[in-house]
Amino acid sequence: KAVAQAITEFSQEDIATLENQGSFTLNGTGHTISTTDVEISAEDVPGWQVANLGKLTVALDVTLTEELKQEGISRELINRIQNLRKGNNLEVTDKINVRLSNHPLISEAVKNNLSYICAEILAADIQLDNELTEGEKTVIDDNEILISISKI
Repeated sequence: KAVAQAITEFSQEDIATLENQGSFTLNGTGHTISTTDVEISAEDVPGWQVANLGKLTVALDVTLTEELKQEGISRELINRIQNLRKGNNLEVTDKINVRLSNHPLISEAVKNNLSYICAEILAADIQLDNELTEGEKTVIDDNEILISISKI
């Protein structure tokens, strides 16, 4: 029981010592355990992606926050507008005005990332329009919107 209790109280340093040296002497018990006496396993922590390479371990928080989702939508919108610009034979340096059909998910992302989007696509303005009927149809995150661009 004393050995089992001591093992459950191992610190990360104790585990590393056992792995590196192949054995570990338990303080206060006089017992020595080796890597053949125990099984060392790692468990995934929900919301984290963990990778190991030798003694190096990297953990990334992969939780998708609302802010990250909106940033992703903004990047997709930028991509669609840049492709539309190219399709309309506009130069990369041409300033444009943009009108978007007003979709709640897309509109929220646009409002929260407006200056970033405008800077990336060289837009003087982005208007969200409930009445927009003409433009290029596109789908972003399973949401269909219309995009209309015009050179300034």
